Amino acid sequence: MMAVEGSLAIEPMCRLAGVSRAGFYRSLKQRQPVEEDMEVRSLVQQIALDHRRRYGYRRIAAELGRRGLRVNHKRVARLMREDRLLGVQPRAFVSTTRSNHGLEVYLNLARRLTLTGIDQLWVADITYIRLAGEFVFLAVVLDAFSRKAIGWALDTSITTRLPLAALDRAIAQRRPPPGLVHHSDRGVQYASAEYLQTLHRFGILPSMSRPGTPYDNAACESFIRTLKREEINAGRYRDLDHLDSSIDQFLAEYYNRQRLHSALNYQTPEEFEAHTPAGDVWPGAGLSFSRHPEVYRWGKRQENGEPAQASPPPHLIDEPPAGYSLTGWSPPEPASASPAESHHPTTPLK
Repeated sequence: MMAVEGSLAIEPMCRLAGVSRAGFYRSLKQRQPVEEDMEVRSLVQQIALDHRRRYGYRRIAAELGRRGLRVNHKRVARLMREDRLLGVQPRAFVSTTRSNHGLEVYLNLARRLTLTGIDQLWVADITYIRLAGEFVFLAVVLDAFSRKAIGWALDTSITTRLPLAALDRAIAQRRPPPGLVHHSDRGVQYASAEYLQTLHRFGILPSMSRPGTPYDNAACESFIRTLKREEINAGRYRDLDHLDSSIDQFLAEYYNRQRLHSALNYQTPEEFEAHTPAGDVWPGAGLSFSRHPEVYRWGKRQENGEPAQASPPPHLIDEPPAGYSLTGWSPPEPASASPAESHHPTTPLK
């Protein structure tokens, strides 16, 4: 119920005045100036066309708020529907991951991190793009904290050189400190010796998704869906060079600097990073491990005050795996889990 002057709401006021609530709202609507509705509709049209129909009604409502005009998102949706300005819809998803290989894969560190700044976790993925006469492939690297696209590369083949070119671009742009975690799926390109050697050379820790769990790399999957819907599916490209320049402009100029991101409280990635503390006070990401019931019970006291167990269990499940360090993120050799080996030197994480 909407409150007006005094302490009475609309419904009791209408009851006292002997008029229906519908009649009150009808007369109120008739008194509203037509200019206000025309101004809102004009701004909605302008924002939708400026962003080439990439924005949905929620993002347009947020942009109106940034311009000092508070408009309900349902009203924005109605205006966009009436003016045929609804956003471009996504197409069906096609997987490009080939993970049935015998190469070594690594533990999933990304899902255990609590991020506090940039260059703590990068996420990477590969997708395909259909041109008129061929398929080409795009590799991307994002900063998981700010969702900023920091590396990307196009190629006609899906060999290791494709994601490696995107990684080299990201490293050259950001120059991350040692201890950065790089997360990807278990694709053969990311598990290749050449790619892993590059990560180790720059002190970057590899992390990979669990089998059949695409949500482990949800930030990158969401980014690719946005890229396909707002740029790839909405454009027509003559050749690879035309596509390359279009993607460069979309990511560097539009996505990173202009597009409002719902996960960043409707800020752009560059705005979000600008409000992040400088790198010289970078505290490092927090790392958490799930607590096993036996570990949780150990150390508690019974009702009579005696310890529940005389000694701790031989292996604390919530301790970091062998080879990883909680302070400084500088392991001599990152721990890994190989699908080809059934014996592992440490107890597997739960």
